[in-house]
This record gives sequence, structure tokens and C-alpha cells, in this order.
Amino acid sequence: MMRVIAGLMLALSGGPALALSCMPADVAREFRQAESDEDPWIIVLGRMTFDESRLPREDLSQQQPPQTDIPARISGRSLGPDGFAQPFERTITLRALCLGPWCAGAESGEDYLMFLEQEGEGYIALASPCPGFIYPRPTAEQIETVTSCFTGGRCESQGSR
Repeated sequence: MMRVIAGLMLALSGGPALALSCMPADVAREFRQAESDEDPWIIVLGRMTFDESRLPREDLSQQQPPQTDIPARISGRSLGPDGFAQPFERTITLRALCLGPWCAGAESGEDYLMFLEQEGEGYIALASPCPGFIYPRPTAEQIETVTSCFTGGRCESQGSR
């Protein structure tokens, strides 16, 4: 996860006059990132609920805290050899990142495809101002791609097809 956060912070290294520039979200690329990380990750498809009032608010006039941890609940299924077949019902941490004045957003009660990093006994869902790692209202193509990646099938970035 530290590599992910460090990469996101580089987006601001040019100074405050620059706008935030993000790569398009890509489940295959993020699968490969999670797979190569030293920390364990799981992939979950389900509904996430949390207190939206705890999300940091974007304010272009000032620097925001780098991260805000919010208790969240996921009700869904985790990815395994048989697809999204294993029930996954638990409390996790939604880690909302801010990069300078730009902050992550998320909606409670929405369905998500999420890459969750294991941290101690719990799991972290990383929400960033740049899209990725949590996908609201996932498409059938995103679900098929990440399932194929997980089961050793084709794992190509959407831009390379």
C-alpha cells in the first residue's frame, strides 16, 4: 500500500499551481499491483455502507489531512477460484486519501468492486482522488477482467485490447 500512496503523492510534486492529473482506472493494472505487493490483498464485490459525513471535503483553498479512516461495512462476496462465490460480511476501514486539496469521494449504500488490503486483523479499502482500487457500480467487463486475472486467464489493461 505504501507504494500506492507514494505514487499518488507524486501527482502533487510539481507544486500547487498544477492540477491533479490521474491515470484512468484499470482493474487489470491494479490487480497486478496488488498481486506484486508484499501485503496480502483480497477482491470483494458488494455493498459498502459508512457515515458519509466523515469523508474529508475537497477545498482548493487549503491542504487537507492526507488520510481519514472511516469504519465501513461490506456485504458481498470475495473472489476465489470459483469466482465471487465466498460470502464476505464484515466491518472494514475505508481509508479516504487527500492529495493536497483534492480528496476521495465515495457513496454509502453503493455496490463496489474493491481491492482490499489486509492490515493486521482487518481490511482497508483505499479511496483516492484518482480513480482505482474501489469501483462504484462495476461493469460486467471489470468483473470479468478481474476474475480472469485471478484465475490465471487473460489479464490485459482495458487500453491494450
